[in-house]
Amino acid sequence: MAERCTAIVPLPSDDLKGRLIGREGRNIRALEAAAGIDLIIDDTSEAITVSCFNPVRREIARIAVGKLVADGRIHPTRIEEVVAASEKEIEVLCKEAGEQAVFDLGLHRIHPELVLHLGRLKLRTSYASNVLDHSVEVGFLAGLLAAELGISVKTARRAGLLHDIGKAVDHQLEGDHAEVGAQLARKHGEAPKVCEAIANHHSAASKTVLANLVDAANLLSSARPGARREVLASYIKRLEDLELKAASFAGVEKVFAVQAGREVRVMVHNNKVSDAESKLLSRDIAKKLEQEATYAGQVRVVVIRETRASDYAQ
Repeated sequence: MAERCTAIVPLPSDDLKGRLIGREGRNIRALEAAAGIDLIIDDTSEAITVSCFNPVRREIARIAVGKLVADGRIHPTRIEEVVAASEKEIEVLCKEAGEQAVFDLGLHRIHPELVLHLGRLKLRTSYASNVLDHSVEVGFLAGLLAAELGISVKTARRAGLLHDIGKAVDHQLEGDHAEVGAQLARKHGEAPKVCEAIANHHSAASKTVLANLVDAANLLSSARPGARREVLASYIKRLEDLELKAASFAGVEKVFAVQAGREVRVMVHNNKVSDAESKLLSRDIAKKLEQEATYAGQVRVVVIRETRASDYAQ
């Protein structure tokens, strides 16, 4: 959490900490109100911390503090001016990043608001992976898969590029990022099949080829070695914890945590667990994980029961 939601701003000297706080804290209050962030000034030598869940606001505040420190004039009116200028600077940078992503994929006629939201994804990470780079990668993979299947490459690239667009605004709207992204794309005139693919790129129940194709491209990009970084010790402990909790039920033979802990596959003894009991077992394991395990998103529990018959030819 500390790595994902904070930014460190270096200072030339610790004397500037007092100037940033201001008389009776008026400067720090003005900065926090203008940028919508929390400024943490502690005993860390020659550095302050900008804390905010919104990556765009965090970057605006980081740039603004850097400008104020370089300029030396720190008072509420100046702070508001610098924050406003930093907002415009970030908007230009986001727009350029979005336009570059659209150009790289050879697309056109994407609404300017969607292009701006795409650029904002450059400031966001998911599992320590840059979301804009991931979206471009998914766009290319979706285009390659579409070419093999004989469907529109441009449409597949468009859906792949926009599949995570909801992550740019999911802190402003309620709902899953896939559904929020589909609403945003629909609002700005994207084709219904593209919107449907965005809404269902995490759903195995989708009936359209395009949605399943984008889902496959997304999984390929996420599963690429190095795409998602995590502390190895905590990662292994989390998977072991999932496996141990699932293995605690009677009749379970083996348990495998797969897809980086997003799915748990449970093998059961066919002579101890019936087909009807296997359905109840999957529900009970899911409830146990909800109550006792720690994980991000959701975990799919799959119970597998097989019957084998064998004989010997003499």
